[in-house]
Amino acid sequence: MMPLIPLVTASEVAFWVCAPIAVLCALGLLLARKPVHSAVSMAGVMVSLAVLYAAQDAPFLFVIQIVVYTGAILMLFLFVVMLIGVDSMDSIVETIKGHRIASALVAFGLGALLIAAVGQFAVNGAPAGLAAANAEYGGNIESIAALLFGKYVFLFEASSALLITAAVGAMLLAHGERLKKKATQVETAAERVRAYVEEGEHPGPLPNSGVFARHNAISIPALLPDGTIAEKSVSKTLTMRGVVVDVNELRAPTNTAYAAIEARDAAIEGDDE
Repeated sequence: MMPLIPLVTASEVAFWVCAPIAVLCALGLLLARKPVHSAVSMAGVMVSLAVLYAAQDAPFLFVIQIVVYTGAILMLFLFVVMLIGVDSMDSIVETIKGHRIASALVAFGLGALLIAAVGQFAVNGAPAGLAAANAEYGGNIESIAALLFGKYVFLFEASSALLITAAVGAMLLAHGERLKKKATQVETAAERVRAYVEEGEHPGPLPNSGVFARHNAISIPALLPDGTIAEKSVSKTLTMRGVVVDVNELRAPTNTAYAAIEARDAAIEGDDE
């Protein structure tokens, strides 16, 4: 009699498909050089976890994983990355003393916790599973609500307070120290007058971008009435990035107009003679 081949369930197929993808995306999150690639790798991890939740009969966790983490928090990460710029470099200077040692200790503790969890599973056997846990309260949503707002309500509130504290701490750490005193409006006006007297700088406001140009875009420099470029009309950051529009074509209409005016003036002077 031939031995029976055990059937493979859908949850096992989902695990063997999504688990390698989650591991590869997690490695990409850690090893990617560009922050956008890291964010995309994080999205792969979150989507893989959501599929595993669905395979384990946890529809509520599946929806929350997609809507909250992948759809909201990850998009917030991407917005922050786009705001600070994808080309910005992180400083490697250690500003907090001992943070590398603390990070190593936390990583070691997390590794020990994972080893203990796997060891407990190997010694005590397989857990009861979500089916048995959901059966106690009549469903997955009811079970999660009973645990969060019943048995673990104080831990849930403490975690919320910890997350808020972490957000405030991150803002404090990211806030840079002021290197010089902020100039008041009177001091700014006095500095403009001093620059006008000593260096001949115009005390008025800077020229707007797109003046005497075909397009009113921030990357197009302004053209002065004589056809020259107003260098201060374009941000230095755009100039360093090399995204400023070439103004050779923008000068053409102005040069043509001035050539026509000069030809008219020459013709008028010739008639007078």
